[in-house]
Amino acid sequence: MREHRHYIFNHGRLLLHLVDGQHHIHVGEALPNFIDTTVPHLFEETDTTECYVCHTDTEALPEGYVWVDLRASYQLLSAEMYQQAGKAAEIRYFDTHHRYCGLCGGTMAWHTPISKRCEVCGEEIWPQLNTAIIVLVHKGEEALLVKAKSFRRDFYGLVAGFVETGESLEECVRREVHEETGLTITNIRYFGSQPWPYPMGLMVGFHADYESGDIALIDGELREAAFFRRDNLPTIPEKLSMARMLIDSWVDGLWLRV
Repeated sequence: MREHRHYIFNHGRLLLHLVDGQHHIHVGEALPNFIDTTVPHLFEETDTTECYVCHTDTEALPEGYVWVDLRASYQLLSAEMYQQAGKAAEIRYFDTHHRYCGLCGGTMAWHTPISKRCEVCGEEIWPQLNTAIIVLVHKGEEALLVKAKSFRRDFYGLVAGFVETGESLEECVRREVHEETGLTITNIRYFGSQPWPYPMGLMVGFHADYESGDIALIDGELREAAFFRRDNLPTIPEKLSMARMLIDSWVDGLWLRV
């Protein structure tokens, strides 16, 4: 028998069940009886699991249940369940933002677990990801860290930005670094990628080398930017982010293998 996992959201918050000191998403064929919810949508199916997503306006919870922000669930769930929760959130976002057909205005209905089809003209659509790059720039034994105006907390991260239409990933890396800091870079090499469900992102990470220029905060998106040594790092992002993975790979010397 396959395990039924229910990813239940309340305005961006995820329902978690505390069992024996560990947090879990709700498991079982039936939804919790205290939840007033929309019809669950099956978004992922394997030989061992069926994963559903739904939304509820229920606020009050019995003992043993809590609402947790999706980002915070990274610290509480297994890596598998956190990634499924992110996919569930993206499917929920896709559903609420594509109720009507962009061609004829007809009603969109689920056609597959991850696509919708217009009930009038038959147009089929899938979730569209917003692709972004993020890059750690090396200058000798130092790395470029930046503090963006959009950061909610006081920490240094890395240069990042969305890929534009007609642009390759490498072209985006060069453009974003130059637009934000005035620096020219070279030797761009791929590091890894990461789903970023806040709300519909794919983050692609790179290492690159400084080539020329002086730091100048050109486009107004950054508050601060500077090169730092490993033994003099400021506050950096939490571990769930690609920025932290890139920084850790540099600190640990793993980037030398890239």
